[in-house]
Amino acid sequence: MSALPQSWVASANTGVTDFPLQNLPYGVFSTASQPTPRVGVAIGDQVLDLAALEAAGVLKAADTAVFAQPSINAFVSLGSAAWRATRARLTSLLAADGDAALRDNATLRAQALVPLAQATLHLPVQVPGYTDFYSSREHATNVGTMFRDPANALLPNWLEIPIGYNGRASSVVVSGTPLHRPNGQIKLPDQPRPIFDGCRKLDFELETGFIVGRETSLGESLSVEDAEAAIFGMVVLNDWSARDLQQWEYVPLGPFNAKTFGTSISPWVVTMEALEPFRVAGPAQDPQPLSYLQQQGKHAFDIELEVLLQAEGDAQATSICRTNFRHMYWSMAQQLAHHTVSGCNVRVGDLMGSGTISGPTPDSFGSLLELTWNGKHPITLSSGAKRTFIEDGDTVVMAGWCQGDGYRVGFGEVSGKILPAKAR
Repeated sequence: MSALPQSWVASANTGVTDFPLQNLPYGVFSTASQPTPRVGVAIGDQVLDLAALEAAGVLKAADTAVFAQPSINAFVSLGSAAWRATRARLTSLLAADGDAALRDNATLRAQALVPLAQATLHLPVQVPGYTDFYSSREHATNVGTMFRDPANALLPNWLEIPIGYNGRASSVVVSGTPLHRPNGQIKLPDQPRPIFDGCRKLDFELETGFIVGRETSLGESLSVEDAEAAIFGMVVLNDWSARDLQQWEYVPLGPFNAKTFGTSISPWVVTMEALEPFRVAGPAQDPQPLSYLQQQGKHAFDIELEVLLQAEGDAQATSICRTNFRHMYWSMAQQLAHHTVSGCNVRVGDLMGSGTISGPTPDSFGSLLELTWNGKHPITLSSGAKRTFIEDGDTVVMAGWCQGDGYRVGFGEVSGKILPAKAR
């Protein structure tokens, strides 16, 4: 077995960092000395400024500047050949035994390497459209059991199509952005009409999201094979949910204000090329999907996921959920193929949420709705505080990573603090 490739950036070789040489995720950052946002990649405890490399002529992805941009969209739009070539070039520039153009140039190193602790991270992608799916069989079964007949927890269409809805792209925010508790209509069980109030059952949803890497025309559909090739990378995603607003509004057209107030994503987009070594088989699909959704081979990914909750004033966060992306019943390629089968066009930067990722055991449920069974069984934090749903001042932190042999490919964290509802 060959030795694990090392970087001359020492912090990338620890074995526990999210950002080793094998990862190289893309993000957008700024610094106090250079406040203009631009594209970088994470390497160890540093951000590599790709705009600086581009300006120095050390990195060239296109004839025009694509990294001196406030989002990764311009780079992503170049297509998969440019993605692969750029990743190969970055790997060579950062490898201990690679191209010396950056390693041996002290002036360029000082300009292009920025400590992560000194960087402000921004939303990495301009999101033209956002769609959220509902593709965890365990999650759908739990919710169906809770609110419908347990013997018929899944609706008849669930095993036939990737269920989804079009969400709100304008309220997608980067990790660390605080959100106010949403206001809305709540129908109390003992009242004939709804009341207007702040959400009383605020929840998180542990998800991943994928970034669409190509544009399609109106009327065009993607096969599952083409759909998989059209995915640039993935983020960890928290699709915040107001359960009481949702229960009142979702019939007949689905979630609206219960979801639109905020969706948080991690600041780093991990490429599908970095995730390739962690490809695994997904759950068996029965009945066999219709022909346009049929796949052969391995189309899931072994991504460990964790949720921590920290109450305001608590010294530390409490881990309340551990699960894995490999449990998802419908693959990302199936989701995107189904999304376009009607002729719906997609655009570079479109964000597709996986839906809540729940596993088969109670400690692997990806929402408080499930973990507390709609408030019936409170969870206890390390401080002794109890929670049924999220309270004001609470911070939710999600993390995701793939564990390799001596290294891990991580997404960093997606965190968000809940502020009180605004007065109306």
